[in-house]
Amino acid sequence: MKPSIALGATVGTGQVYCFGIIEQRDRSYCFRSIQSKLNALMVEHDHYPKLTVKQGDIFDYQTIIKVADTLGKKIVFVDEIYVYGHQVAKGDESHPHQPHTKKDKIRVEFGKLIFSSKWRRAEALIVRLAYYYGPTSQDSYLQPTLEGRAANKITIFIGNLKTPREYVYLPDATRMIVDIAVEDDSYGENWNIPGSELISGKEIIKIARQITGSRKLIIPLTKNAIRFIGLFDLFMREIVEIMYLTKEGFILSGEKYEKRIGIIPKTSFKKGLEETLTRLMRVN
Repeated sequence: MKPSIALGATVGTGQVYCFGIIEQRDRSYCFRSIQSKLNALMVEHDHYPKLTVKQGDIFDYQTIIKVADTLGKKIVFVDEIYVYGHQVAKGDESHPHQPHTKKDKIRVEFGKLIFSSKWRRAEALIVRLAYYYGPTSQDSYLQPTLEGRAANKITIFIGNLKTPREYVYLPDATRMIVDIAVEDDSYGENWNIPGSELISGKEIIKIARQITGSRKLIIPLTKNAIRFIGLFDLFMREIVEIMYLTKEGFILSGEKYEKRIGIIPKTSFKKGLEETLTRLMRVN
């Protein structure tokens, strides 16, 4: 098998994928734009010999193409559901994209480049995830809520507490991405990485309370509140543009995965939240 390149390697999905794919392939090459995060990744994993990291902008397709074609690698681009825009539906991989923010329009164009004829030796695929959470997640929508609950502090929940949303447990997502990536006929295609079930913020908080015992206040944030916080926080500033997803749900169909790969792993929210919160409490 050829080695694999992961784009955005130090974020939650990319980091776990890097080490998951190493179990199936000889090597993994991980890209990230911030060198300090790449260094931290290598230190965390004792400079694992089968992992090679490289600083680079994952949206600089010319650099990616050059490196991938030189090495003859397979490219796995991990994306999210924002390319679908304002849509309330359950969509498969052929569902039309309707992006309405500048960043999401760039994602659509980048997706076209991923499948363009510019590649000479490399092959690429795109996987798109639902909202994710898990022990190694970073900058996920649930992160502030779970970290605050684990630390027994007053914290926030992004969006309203009533709307059921789709979430995927990060280890489940990683397993699906790896199972897709090791199949040679998966390349040149889009793939959905669906969650296990829909769940509301109210239900998540209830489960988290049972696990941690914390009863500290959790404040649901409206768009206006997030817009104000975004004046001081880049992460929150970016969330303002996609707050519509907290009110109207786009659900990813897993039919293609089930037909081509196999059974979708579905860790229950109770187990997933318990593993996530246990790790966060240990860190705290």
